[in-house]
Amino acid sequence: MASPSKQPSTRTSDELRQSRKRQVALGYRLLASQRWGDLGDGHISARDPERTDCFWMLRYGVSYHAATVADLVLVDADGKLAEGEGFINTAAYYIHHPILVARPDAVSAVHVHTGWGTPFSAEVRRIEPISQEACIFFEDHAIFDDEEVQIQSTEAGARIARALGENRAIILRNHGLLSVADRVDEAVGGFVHMERVCEVHMKARDPKPISPEAARFAKEDLTRFGSGRTAFWNMVARHIPDADV
Repeated sequence: MASPSKQPSTRTSDELRQSRKRQVALGYRLLASQRWGDLGDGHISARDPERTDCFWMLRYGVSYHAATVADLVLVDADGKLAEGEGFINTAAYYIHHPILVARPDAVSAVHVHTGWGTPFSAEVRRIEPISQEACIFFEDHAIFDDEEVQIQSTEAGARIARALGENRAIILRNHGLLSVADRVDEAVGGFVHMERVCEVHMKARDPKPISPEAARFAKEDLTRFGSGRTAFWNMVARHIPDADV
């Protein structure tokens, strides 16, 4: 298995597409390894490197633990099937398409309902620098303070995108967490970090945040080489022995 540091810096569009699709399939398996998404309540996207208004995701109905590259479908700008076989998760289209349109720098977005992120989102509060990992999101996340938890249109997704802005993550009120990044592995790993940060927030009884200066220093050091992708590949090595999907 190639680690991020060993990936070639220059790739053809097809090589980049295959790499992104493999990371999406592995990403779904990582969600399953954490016992997330058993109800089909989540999604990972990957922008196509050539058809940049289209994105890849898992076709509807596949259990996350069994996700393979062959199970991915390409969704076009109108929410129609552009490549692959199967049904499209329309809720994923409503959320991911507007975000990828609003953020040309983003390659991937990740959202799944989790045991700590979802209850934390119900409190409608920001992440504070009360742990090392929490500093990753210091001054770099937003809140979608909206009662529409059943996203049924791209207009609703566009409101999420506007609230997200240029941040790496957003807390969806009464709904859960969402992360974005310029790589699939970074987005998935970042989501895992965010969920664990929310767990700390929900468990700490009387947390004492560190100073903004200390938080910014920690964030710069933690994110220098991609904290999300490091977490992603470490988790792949731990949880997915058959990583050639």
